Amino acid sequence: MLIEMKISGLTIDPITNTPIVILKDIEEKKAIPIWIGLFEASAIATEMEKITFSRPMTHDLLNDILKMLNVEVTKIEIHDLRNNTFFANIHLYMDGHSFVVDSRPSDALALALRAGSHIFVNEKVIEKSRNVDIGAKLSDIDKMKDEKLAEFLENLSPDAFGKYKM
Repeated sequence: MLIEMKISGLTIDPITNTPIVILKDIEEKKAIPIWIGLFEASAIATEMEKITFSRPMTHDLLNDILKMLNVEVTKIEIHDLRNNTFFANIHLYMDGHSFVVDSRPSDALALALRAGSHIFVNEKVIEKSRNVDIGAKLSDIDKMKDEKLAEFLENLSPDAFGKYKM
């Protein structure tokens, strides 16, 4: 069953420093966090805050092209969650024909905001999202920390050790 949701807000995961978009159902009884990229978070935030730029950003450009071609974004649907990855579809309508396009949820949400279309999440995704493996995300962070530490150590000069010369 599909549940209509809206973008409630954006936040930052304090552990991973990764942006999270929060979706809530219309009655605000259910919520779902989706980890997204920084650029996509920016695209969502600028539309939520009605910030305009002198030149169109990617999601604005896509929305403008769809409008010019008389294509309606009827809805976006977050339909699956596998291996800690969310999957979405953009539903389009043109000249009596419906089309479904695979999308990352963050891009679909950014487009939905611009097109004024409805956002739906499959109920099974909401249930699965309660079991997102934070451990998998933490191992990614540990890997990044190790890489950053190695880079830092490689770039240290002998002078950085002060009286403890090497």
